[in-house]
Amino acid sequence: MRPLSDAKRNNVISLLTSGLSHRQITLRTGVGAGTVSRIRSECCPNLPKSTGGCPDKLSFTNVRHAVHLITSQKADDAVHVSRTLRTITNQSLSAQTVRRHLKAAGMKAVVKKKRPFLKKQHRRARLDFALTHKDWTIEDWKRVVWSDETKINRLGSDGKKWVWKKEGEGLTDRLVEGTVKHGGGSLMMWGCMLWEGPGFACKIDGKMDGELYVKIMEDELRESLAYYGKQVNQVIFQQDNDSKHNCKKAKAHFQKQDYQVLLWPPQSPDLNPIEHLWNHLKIQLGQYEQPPSGILELWERVQVEWEAIKPEVCQNLIESMPRRVKAVLRAHGGYTKY
Repeated sequence: MRPLSDAKRNNVISLLTSGLSHRQITLRTGVGAGTVSRIRSECCPNLPKSTGGCPDKLSFTNVRHAVHLITSQKADDAVHVSRTLRTITNQSLSAQTVRRHLKAAGMKAVVKKKRPFLKKQHRRARLDFALTHKDWTIEDWKRVVWSDETKINRLGSDGKKWVWKKEGEGLTDRLVEGTVKHGGGSLMMWGCMLWEGPGFACKIDGKMDGELYVKIMEDELRESLAYYGKQVNQVIFQQDNDSKHNCKKAKAHFQKQDYQVLLWPPQSPDLNPIEHLWNHLKIQLGQYEQPPSGILELWERVQVEWEAIKPEVCQNLIESMPRRVKAVLRAHGGYTKY
């Protein structure tokens, strides 16, 4: 084999340092790939080695632009991003390629969380509430009586249920959440909680209107305050902005009884700690091995689990209020993790 001339050898070294692959150098110079490899080992041992495979279709700038499209809400998913980047790069580009680069950039695909839709006026009202109560201490929040209604299904919750599955395991009873026509029925209930613990709760029969709501205020709310030895002038009553809560009958009742009602921002279940008390209750109901035979048995179970709620559960939730307010401030009235 004839030795390489100095000129050709220097040319190979120059091409190596410029970043060309062994195959590209062989095509340009006619020098065998083995010879190129030997020259690299002898003369350029510190050059970074190629990772192999096809070169990336997306440059660092392309990936950064893809991240910007997602975070600025100009694109919802990888399919929309790939369409935009095709016009920029002038090459075919699959959504899977975009997903791979987004993951490498530290992003993660998750299911969108469902939250009440926030308009500008909602965000402004939430921000005003947070600014008004940003200096409230736990002692201030202890005075609040939290109230709400919730629906409880006879056959489990409306949300997703997770289960562990073996690789290759077929669809078995263990992996299926059985359904029945019309959902198996449900009940509506009203409840409240104080710092000292849960108040009295009631099942809502029929449609909740202003008249029924005032009756609940006169019965269950009054009984809750009496049970914990509190007077109306010692508490602040919280309710959301449902129309029945703000009807003429309800407003007249609160004014007559001299209640101090907390001015509540619309679309703000994340600010109400009783929402997490409902979650606690439904988790406890889900521990039963067999579903209730009917709505009456479901209500019996609700009463048992509601009365079993310890004061510490309510206190831990109420203690989160300063953090919830700070979260709304950080989000400028927008969505929070709660």
